[in-house]
Amino acid sequence: MPDYLVLLTVGALLLMALVVDVLGERTRLPRVTLLVLVGMAAGPSGFDVLPIAFNGWYPLFAIIALVMVAFLLGGRLTRQVLAEDGLHILGVSTGAVLVTAVLVGGGLWLLGFEPILCLVLAGISTATAPAATQDVVHRSRVTGPFARLLLGVVAIDDAWGLIVFSLLLAAGQALLGQSPAAALQIGAWEIGGALLVGLAVGLPAAYLTGRLQPGEPTQIEALGVVFLCGGLALAIDASFLLAGMVAGLIVANLARHHTRPFHEIENVEWPFLVLFFVLAGASVDLAALPKIGAIGGAYLVLRAAGRIIGGWLGGAATGLAPRQRRWIGVALMPQAGVSLGMALVAATAFPAMRAEILATAIGTTIVFELVGPLMTQWALTRAGRNEDRAD
Repeated sequence: MPDYLVLLTVGALLLMALVVDVLGERTRLPRVTLLVLVGMAAGPSGFDVLPIAFNGWYPLFAIIALVMVAFLLGGRLTRQVLAEDGLHILGVSTGAVLVTAVLVGGGLWLLGFEPILCLVLAGISTATAPAATQDVVHRSRVTGPFARLLLGVVAIDDAWGLIVFSLLLAAGQALLGQSPAAALQIGAWEIGGALLVGLAVGLPAAYLTGRLQPGEPTQIEALGVVFLCGGLALAIDASFLLAGMVAGLIVANLARHHTRPFHEIENVEWPFLVLFFVLAGASVDLAALPKIGAIGGAYLVLRAAGRIIGGWLGGAATGLAPRQRRWIGVALMPQAGVSLGMALVAATAFPAMRAEILATAIGTTIVFELVGPLMTQWALTRAGRNEDRAD
């Protein structure tokens, strides 16, 4: 692809983000949803005006954007936050993941669908969309306890999701008479390897960064740490999301000379997020929607119910305020790239069900990618802006 075409396309997409910002302010629609719609309109399902080569760029932009988001989310899990909200974060995240998996898997099985397919979709249903959720919180300007709780839950939600997905994938392989060891080993390495990378990058970064410019890392330091962490995680096939979160958490808690760890990432992440969300929309195949049929419709309803009920139960078990527990599950609706990654793994493990797994995962992700941020914004408006009201 000619260099001028690359520059013209990137420039046009970044300037389009300015229009989206204005439109979002006037309509109160999340800019994540608007950017995905822009991508759908520009991609093959719409007017097909994006260069074909951009399809190959999506994974790279996704990794860069998500590692940045993971660093920032991990950096918010300071000792103070964990002391104040740690129990609630653990309760809500565990409840949302477990109840969602049980409701989706059990509900689909009761409706008569193939047991292995039920297990796979139950595992996929646990994934969330940290980038979309963080952006909605940022744009809402809600900074109270509910927003802090939501960001904490999203930061560790996918860790539990990966564990549950690996266990359910192994259970499905056991039903087919295959050895479940491979699925368990992959899941264990994704998490264990991410912890190792997070420690390997986070510990030196906690001591070394933020000394050239007292108080916080310079832009070069911040980007260097992010790229190093993401690259190492990919090199050993570990979760780059968890690696980034662990590294951010370590720096935030061990770097005593820092006042705002990775603040500079906030100044450079938005252009990458713009390209990530637009290309995510461009990669959407609207032809997948009609293919999901009854199982897709059931999945949408059961996952939504699992998020709401699981969030409520987890909050109730840890003494969360009634208004917060009422809305936390609604705020956890977004689902995006992580679920598609899980679907690809499952499709490889069960090739006979590949078409059904991918069609359902892609079709339902489109819905949650568009509607999820709207529900998060609604929950923030109802709970976050009214936390001082009586329940």
